[in-house]
Amino acid sequence: MAGRGFDADRFPIMRDRAIAAGSVPNGASSRPPGVVPVWSRAMSVTKKPCKTACWRFPARNRIVAGLCGAAIVVEARERSGALITADFALEEGREVFAVPGEITSALSAGSNALLRLGATPLTTTADVLESYGIVAEEKPDPVLGDIQRLVFGHVREAPRAADDLVRTTGLGAAAVAAILTELELIGLVTEEEGLYRVAG
Repeated sequence: MAGRGFDADRFPIMRDRAIAAGSVPNGASSRPPGVVPVWSRAMSVTKKPCKTACWRFPARNRIVAGLCGAAIVVEARERSGALITADFALEEGREVFAVPGEITSALSAGSNALLRLGATPLTTTADVLESYGIVAEEKPDPVLGDIQRLVFGHVREAPRAADDLVRTTGLGAAAVAAILTELELIGLVTEEEGLYRVAG
């Protein structure tokens, strides 16, 4: 289900799919205002009747906020439309989560402002599950070999580049690269901007 801030005639791809699927027999003229079937198991919802020329994304944001159980703002500028969605979600009694961002980044100004106003910090998926009373099933710790433990131990101390791990472990570059790949696949480390760090 999708929420939109404009009428069905301004979204020809979805309209054509709906007509082809037979859910809209005669095109736009046969669709009731407000709810537009798109294909067999989906629909598009809008407050605007067909042939409406204006674009109203705040109206779309209100629909999105009403459809969701909680609003999660991952990244938002100071005047981002995501903040409008968050406001609508609060009006509807939904919980609002915000992912903390760099304090010097303009892309995080809005999400950090939400945190100052009382939004729930979101740092792991467990934060969302906890708000619904769901306890995530704990996975058993993976069994590591001696060399894997050696590399992982250095990464656990501090984020490190692959070259740094080659120097500190005394292993070859190919061996370190292979071990880091293995640790990534089992979910113990992640790589970002050339640095490997503990996942989660």
